[in-house]
Amino acid sequence: MSKGLFITLEGGEGAGKSTNLAFVQQWLQRAGREVQVTREPGGTELGERVREILLHRRDLQMSPESEMLLMFAARAEHIVKIIAPALAADKVVLCDRFTDATYAYQGGGRGIPPDRIAVIEDWVQGDLRPDLTLLLDVPVAAGRQRAGQRSEPDRFERENNEFFMRVRATYLARAASEPGRVRVIDASQGLEKVQRQIAMVLEEVVRDR
Repeated sequence: MSKGLFITLEGGEGAGKSTNLAFVQQWLQRAGREVQVTREPGGTELGERVREILLHRRDLQMSPESEMLLMFAARAEHIVKIIAPALAADKVVLCDRFTDATYAYQGGGRGIPPDRIAVIEDWVQGDLRPDLTLLLDVPVAAGRQRAGQRSEPDRFERENNEFFMRVRATYLARAASEPGRVRVIDASQGLEKVQRQIAMVLEEVVRDR
């Protein structure tokens, strides 16, 4: 590769991101790529502390704007410390959530206008955007049922169905507006079929880059 490759995984609750992140990492490594796996919010010491506030401080009330700005504060650190250096070293950066999640959760879910998010996105990221985004899509009811079988719900997982329906609709709208970058994976199917879809996209997009 002449430069690194930036791949993100997105999706609502219960879409299977953690399982499929591992699958993508293994696929890339078998293809001979050096992979930097990371996540948002998180990835750095500052980012992990912000993650604790955003996901696990259920007693802490904050405005949607504060929530969005904390996300971007963690993202700014993440880009400088982890993402940009890895890309400069010709690695594949594989990230669990990125700015599409901000548009979906703080934009669609919380109601922050997308043009306001775009201003902060341009300021924090410059021209950095994912080369490929795998959107694991699952109906809200099915995803929440899956998520409910896991551990105690975090601050976002405690939101109502209407919130998650807005999140999903925003994700799908972004996929429709950027079909070359955002590839929708039907995550309601069994794991083998889901990973077959993912592998087909990786073969198409990544193999010769």
